[in-house]
Amino acid sequence: MLEGIVRKKGSVLIYTRTPVEGSYSTYLAYSAHFAYSGDGKNYRALNRNYGILYASATIGPRNTLREKGLKKPYLFRTAGGSFGIVAVRVNADGSDDGESKGRVLFWTSGDLVHFTEIGPANLNKNVYVREAACRYDPSSRLYVIDWEDDSGSCYRNTLTDLSGAGRMSAALPAEGFPPAVFPAPVRVPEGAVAGNALQVDGSFGDRLALSWSPLKNVSVRVPERIEAAGAEEVDAVEATAVYSDGSTAAKPVQWDVGKIDFSKPGTYGISGTVIRDEYRFPLARGFADPDVLRWNGKYYFIATNDNTGDIGLYVREADTADRLFRGETEQHLILGRDESRGLIQTFWAPEFHTIGGELYLLFAVGNKKWGPQSHVMKFKKGGEITDPESWEDPIRIRKADGAYLAADGITLDMTYLETGGGSYYIWSYREGIGTPDDTGSMLYIASIDPGSPWRLTSDPVLLARPLYGWENNEHTINNEGPYPIVTDDCVYITYSGGAAGGYTYVLGLLSCKKGDDPLDPRSWTKSCAPVLSFYSVKGEYGPGHNSFFTDGRGGVMIAYHAQESLKSHLRCTGIRRVHFNIHGAPVFDMSAERDLDAKLEHVTMKVTVKA
Repeated sequence: MLEGIVRKKGSVLIYTRTPVEGSYSTYLAYSAHFAYSGDGKNYRALNRNYGILYASATIGPRNTLREKGLKKPYLFRTAGGSFGIVAVRVNADGSDDGESKGRVLFWTSGDLVHFTEIGPANLNKNVYVREAACRYDPSSRLYVIDWEDDSGSCYRNTLTDLSGAGRMSAALPAEGFPPAVFPAPVRVPEGAVAGNALQVDGSFGDRLALSWSPLKNVSVRVPERIEAAGAEEVDAVEATAVYSDGSTAAKPVQWDVGKIDFSKPGTYGISGTVIRDEYRFPLARGFADPDVLRWNGKYYFIATNDNTGDIGLYVREADTADRLFRGETEQHLILGRDESRGLIQTFWAPEFHTIGGELYLLFAVGNKKWGPQSHVMKFKKGGEITDPESWEDPIRIRKADGAYLAADGITLDMTYLETGGGSYYIWSYREGIGTPDDTGSMLYIASIDPGSPWRLTSDPVLLARPLYGWENNEHTINNEGPYPIVTDDCVYITYSGGAAGGYTYVLGLLSCKKGDDPLDPRSWTKSCAPVLSFYSVKGEYGPGHNSFFTDGRGGVMIAYHAQESLKSHLRCTGIRRVHFNIHGAPVFDMSAERDLDAKLEHVTMKVTVKA
């Protein structure tokens, strides 16, 4: 290494936030937030000042959740040079947590993007912990934990390692809680209740800030020169949009080919306008859980229809996706209320899926007694999707033993996944809704035979439940609305948490490496924070319950619902392009403005016409 080179330094601040009633609850505020500073004084919030790391809820004796939060997070270096976090676990409202008396929570992380929860560590003293700090002492090869209890008394423990199996010493009295090692910040994010700051290498800090910042279009490239014999060859030339993380996306261009005389050889300079992928929100008011199908050259739209009180399944048909949402586009009722068949209420979350080469519609519906249950309905060969007579009778989903999918509780939001040669259903199940024994909605998966997709071929397996504050926000304990997106390397499942009709609704993400067993819960990783929230795109509140479809160019699009204001409860349909970042992971919050910078949409190119 050359002598005299000064490495840039930065620092990472860890903090919680002061709750704001009606817009940032304790369930969100009492989580670990991060900010980065290049000068150690002025900190810029990461993840738009939304929480990144959350304490997991615990499970009660009746399979109910005890929601948790955290306070006083402290960031430190581990023995191997990576990161550790220690925090005090509290109840979701910030009050003392009886389960955490005499305990602190630990996490480890190599990059402050992905985290491993170690869980609660017993400090061997039965008092409430108010604050804790941790450091690794290389001379003793021990972690030193200094902490203060609720009466102001201070203690010190040592811990052999952070694996969860490390030996914790007795709590010995200490002189006082240690002061912050790093200087206090001058400027912090809005509402920040600072924990501590830790110095990091500047290049690491820049990468961290990029990882937790919205992607944006930074340049647009087109070929400097091409050869062409006709206008169609010019029109086929696309632009490459480049984003802040180095990822790219192809964009069509409207070229001004009128300036070229293809009958005369020569070189012509032309301009063009890059076409923006933009669907203005909202596309349709009162339509939730939207699903778009591209089938035989047409597009079809179906959703939970809030405008009819969720009675009936209505389909729209159009030649292009945007025309689905024009005022003149007709709605066709393909399944209505029918007491003779037990189709009475909650016609919820319909989804089109091709299973075993046949088109099916998955949806939930209930009888006279409220309680939606998952059903499947087959499309008749040669029929018209908008014709109710082209659909067979709905069949309620059964387990492998022939019993209904749920004897107690509700089942809904069923989706279909095909990967690795296997076929699977994923759905949401909930017991005790509206009672003290409410389990919250949980995601389950099971295999099916594509030839008879009304019956599972394996036992249901629990995939996820709403353990984090952004999933069980203000007691809206939801994991629902799953939908798959499969890439070359990974299987992703988006799902929704929070209140389905409010600003707290968000999208979470489960991921599984291709080739791993989807029926093994250990194959799946849950995102530590939501991948789409009311902080993601201006003017969209409570985004969630999505589906995916491809546009005419093969691009992946996301359809979702959201509200138009913080206080609104009217769910509206939105659509935008799904971007794939430099790591190949899907990005769902690419607003039209960040997808294509208007200042970069005008491009030029030279076209050579040969004899």
